Amino acid sequence: MTTIERHVEIAAAPEVVFDLVADLHDYGWLPPSGDYDGTSEVSPPPVAVGTTYVEHSRAGVRRGVVIALARPDVIAFRQPMTLRPRAAGTIDATVSMSIAATATGSRVTRTVELGIPRRLAPARSIIVGRYTTESERMLAALKAHAER
Repeated sequence: MTTIERHVEIAAAPEVVFDLVADLHDYGWLPPSGDYDGTSEVSPPPVAVGTTYVEHSRAGVRRGVVIALARPDVIAFRQPMTLRPRAAGTIDATVSMSIAATATGSRVTRTVELGIPRRLAPARSIIVGRYTTESERMLAALKAHAER
């Protein structure tokens, strides 16, 4: 397992930040990138533990499920990604977003735990780098939107 942890301070109440992250039906604040083309096929509202969704990217398809939800403190997702081509395997990923109140708003911690197949060991640093970059991009977009 590889763990990636990133933090951001956001000048918005924890409830505002949590609601943005938890609203899987409206991720319009997060523009597409090479590793994220959008969230689709979301279970009917409201979002709760067990809600499922799909995220497409050039590298593969993530079929996610909400595994923890405690407003406004934490939301977590298990989102294994089946790689393209399928023979490359599946990257097992668990993403948690913890939100803590601060004097000026919120401190958000995004933790990604990756299980990378052995056959991808030569590409491990590239995979971790891409997940790290995507975590930083996501947090920056969340901050920009929440602080509007």
